[in-house]
Amino acid sequence: MHLWRKSNPLSEILSVEDLRTNYYCPAGTVRAIDGCSIKLNRGETFGVAGESGCGKSTLAMSILRLIQPPHRIVGGSIMYKGNDLLKLTDKEIRKIRWGEISLVLQQSMHALNPMLRISNQMIEPLMKDGEVTRNEALERACGLLELVGIEPSRIDNYPHEFSGGMKQRVLIALSLICDPEIVILDEPTTALDVVVQHMILGLIDDLKRRMDLSVMWITHDLAVLSETCNRMAIMYAGRIMEMGLAEDLILNPKHPYTMGLLNSFPTIDQMDKELEPIPGVPPDLINPPVGCLFHPRCPFKTEICERVRPKGEMMEDRSGAYIECHNWREIDRRV
Repeated sequence: MHLWRKSNPLSEILSVEDLRTNYYCPAGTVRAIDGCSIKLNRGETFGVAGESGCGKSTLAMSILRLIQPPHRIVGGSIMYKGNDLLKLTDKEIRKIRWGEISLVLQQSMHALNPMLRISNQMIEPLMKDGEVTRNEALERACGLLELVGIEPSRIDNYPHEFSGGMKQRVLIALSLICDPEIVILDEPTTALDVVVQHMILGLIDDLKRRMDLSVMWITHDLAVLSETCNRMAIMYAGRIMEMGLAEDLILNPKHPYTMGLLNSFPTIDQMDKELEPIPGVPPDLINPPVGCLFHPRCPFKTEICERVRPKGEMMEDRSGAYIECHNWREIDRRV
């Protein structure tokens, strides 16, 4: 296990371009991911935020090609170290999963098999190719449990013998078992109390530095992303609405949807501020609205927003920042 792997934090390790993933159901085709593009650099923590149903988990599952029929990836590319993951064979992509890119699923209560001991679940990814003995796999698994703060002697316990926070740490250890370069965390702190959430945040930050990981953090909690991420993207209805440095998006958002998300979350320095929920509900992705996907809920919409879908553009004044809005310059002057 290369605990001190060195990397160039400025080099790109993962690039998702114009990804499109559809869900097929009797009512029609759900465009769950509708032209999503993001990049992850080596050694950084990149956050993806948005309301439930905006496509965050589908993005994670698509990157690892865990989407199963009748759902299907229908377009785009996912480049990792010069290879398009969408063009790999099933055998080739299985070597990427866990070995190169791993995933910490949300809902730790359900992500672990209740019928199997933790030891069996942790060593399986290592032993699938027959290159590691059971004793070697157990030694590595015990080392990772200790790394995430769990006594190695508990490796033969069943999942029900652990608390919710400990299950989440087991999942994190499991995601690191094959020494991946990228870890995707899908709502890893959901349903945990704030004390345990803080412990998990600290643990992941420590592991990232010690193991030189590149991390993609998926959550609806902007407070988590502001504390952990270098850059972040705001996702809505399967598309990226705004992307840039985490500090910029938190302190100086440009897109009305980003503003709405921030206004609906409490902050420590403005405890007396009245929260402003975003009116309406996310769109029906079987029959999405014409024009901007956010315009039915947008307080700044104009006539063009109802007719034409905005083209994403890079902002010259912010490093690597991207926005998909017709009126962001005018809105920025007004607010």
